[in-house]
Amino acid sequence: MKRKAIGDTVALADLSNIKGLPVQVPQPGKLVHLQFRRFAGCPICNLHLQSFFKNSSTLQENGIHEVVVFHASRERMLKDVINVPFDLIADPSRKLYREFGVESSWKAILNFKMMRSALKGVRTFGMKKPESLEAELGLPADFLIDESGRIVALKYGTHANDQWSLDEVIQHAKGEQVNA
Repeated sequence: MKRKAIGDTVALADLSNIKGLPVQVPQPGKLVHLQFRRFAGCPICNLHLQSFFKNSSTLQENGIHEVVVFHASRERMLKDVINVPFDLIADPSRKLYREFGVESSWKAILNFKMMRSALKGVRTFGMKKPESLEAELGLPADFLIDESGRIVALKYGTHANDQWSLDEVIQHAKGEQVNA
């Protein structure tokens, strides 16, 4: 499983969201923030996505289109994932995870910061079990992809709550727009 690097080019064909609609990566005239989250119903992931959901207009104003990938089936996602106005991609076979070098590790759940967020997420959204242990041990990853398909920024998480914040995504996007 080879990790991606800044400058690598990606073109994801034949993607569709959980509603069956086609998803383009890259997208003309926009930056794509491709997020790899853990599993449908993950309390940390849902808590994290809330900040993006509440600020979806800020993302749009900054020319950012959100695409969120979960290691889960479409059916499970429709049942367990909070209502998010972004393209949600089901990847139960982890094909995209392998393509982008997004890994699983016991380190995902062995972090104090992660535990605090997990408890807060459970209080907010309840506890939902993943479809597999591999999903529970999944690490997050973030990629910012320009309209030509070039990766302009990336982050591979070291634990379950180690992903870009909304502010970090916007900072990376503004930096890329300055460099364009």
